[in-house]
Amino acid sequence: MQFKHPEFLYALFALIIPILVHLFQLRRFQKVDFTNVQFLKSVTIQTRKSSQIKKWLTLLARLLALTGIIIAFAQPFLASEKVVGKKNETAIYLDNSFSMQAKGSKGSLLKRAVQDILSELPEDETVSIFTNTETFTNVTKKDIQNDLLQLEYSSNQIPYNAAFLKAKQTLGLTSETNKRIIMISDFQQKEEPFSLPTDASSQTNLVQLKPVTKQNISIDSLFLQRNTDNELFLKVLVSDTDANADNTSIALYNDDKLIAKTAVSIPRNGSATTEFRLDEGIKINGRVTLEDPAITFDNSRFFTINAPEKIKVVAINGENDNFIKNIFTTDEFVLVSNATESFNYNDISDANLIIINEVKQIPISLINAIKPFVEQGGTVCIIPSEEGDLVSYQQFINSFSAQSLLAPKVQEKKITKINFSHPLYKGVFDKTITNFQYPKVNSYYQANATNVVLSFEDNSPFLYKTNSLYIFTAAINTKNSNFKNSPLIVPTLYNIGKQSLQLSDISYTIGRSNSYDVPISLGQDGIISLISDQENSIPLQQSFPTKVRITTEDIPAKSGIYSLQDKNKIIQYVSYNYDSSESDLQYYSLSSNENYTLNSSVTELFDQIKEETSINELWKWFVIFALIFLLIEILLLKFLK
Repeated sequence: MQFKHPEFLYALFALIIPILVHLFQLRRFQKVDFTNVQFLKSVTIQTRKSSQIKKWLTLLARLLALTGIIIAFAQPFLASEKVVGKKNETAIYLDNSFSMQAKGSKGSLLKRAVQDILSELPEDETVSIFTNTETFTNVTKKDIQNDLLQLEYSSNQIPYNAAFLKAKQTLGLTSETNKRIIMISDFQQKEEPFSLPTDASSQTNLVQLKPVTKQNISIDSLFLQRNTDNELFLKVLVSDTDANADNTSIALYNDDKLIAKTAVSIPRNGSATTEFRLDEGIKINGRVTLEDPAITFDNSRFFTINAPEKIKVVAINGENDNFIKNIFTTDEFVLVSNATESFNYNDISDANLIIINEVKQIPISLINAIKPFVEQGGTVCIIPSEEGDLVSYQQFINSFSAQSLLAPKVQEKKITKINFSHPLYKGVFDKTITNFQYPKVNSYYQANATNVVLSFEDNSPFLYKTNSLYIFTAAINTKNSNFKNSPLIVPTLYNIGKQSLQLSDISYTIGRSNSYDVPISLGQDGIISLISDQENSIPLQQSFPTKVRITTEDIPAKSGIYSLQDKNKIIQYVSYNYDSSESDLQYYSLSSNENYTLNSSVTELFDQIKEETSINELWKWFVIFALIFLLIEILLLKFLK
């Protein structure tokens, strides 16, 4: 038992006064003489003893009544030592990721959690609340009520350990307060095991909200594919959780116009693929949808097919260029191919890729013309001649990189190793190939390179990339190599050309780092904006003479089809979709341990906190006790003879 005003307890010493008065009182029984007192003797003794008992009982009742009054003024209470004399600091993490759309017993998990917080949080208590998108520091319930009620779902979820560290940072470092971290989430299972940092300075409570069902049908991804007849199809991958989904209807729209509709059956906890045939050469602002009331964010997925932009390739030839013409065809590329003597330097300014094809000596004038092209984001592919001038090669490469060609060497080498993880071969190979018909060279240039694409049997490079340069270390004419006859030459040179202008994909994922090129020449103050009906933003962009490189990660925040605009002029369209990982309704199996306490609802947690931090005031009981003893004293004086 503790006291709010312990100084009143000093008044207990005053209780010695009535005791002393009782012990040293001078009152005596008065004797009365009778002629014969023998008969009265016993009566006198009995009366004297009764009087003494009555006085002691009256004194005891009076002392107890005074003690009760004194203790009542000291305001005694019962409470945990942790909460006495300290203020409370609370940080609440409220998960508003898309998986919190799942339905609980009283509605969606997020909306129910918001209602419980607003109903259970005391009016005058100051807390800090943060979500995946918003932060409210040192606020009361009245301050944030409207913000919480209007809280939207987010595609971006903070990792659980990062949310814990942010909550800890919000609480501060002082040791004079009782710190509590509350994390409210469904705790959807991620790739890594669930763990939180150990922190003895604060108490951690987890509230794991669980849906009544895990069933969810979602569109996972979209991609383009051609069949054996070279027809273009849109492939749609859909998945289902916790139950079979028979005859699920899937619709394809171009803007708001319905193009096609189909149905697909999805096995429980499995996936299925359906497809839509697309017409060639038309612009499509597409949307694929299905109906599923459980979680709605993954019911739609957007894609965009813009009019194909042709990539300009400039070839400077010292050898036959037929293989270049066969790869860079007119349907996708604009090819300008000339011998060194007839090359027009003006073609460099608007090129995307320059190929130096076995030119024996690179003139200084060409080096100076290509320098600004490379500095402004252009790509160069160098194929050396076996009779080339090494000094001019080194002078050219050293203008952009330290990884140059070294001494030539006449020795037969087989090209045996492919860097399958290199971005140049993304989507080319379905699996790793170790046994294929190895092309060979009869002579090559030695080189020290790190970013190797193709290599010889001794791991020395045959093709490597350094900055914006792709460098072959050997001539590929038919006298020196059979690489032109290898199936590797087409995807290698084709992708070098395609990646020299990173045309936008059919869609991008919000929250990931995305980069693509917009083929436009902006003025000095030109800025490209990303605009939709829901959002207007300016992405990170880098301007080059023939293109603008767009990089996005945190923006946009909402899925949909966006137009890239320059001063209200639409350049092209691009689509963004939410990450599909939130569609998988699998959750961590958690239980209370030494690091945190687990609760199943917000209401249960706040009831527990009230019990832990409650203060039971006892002064009323001591007032009642004082009145009782005063009543006993009155009764003793009145009825005890």
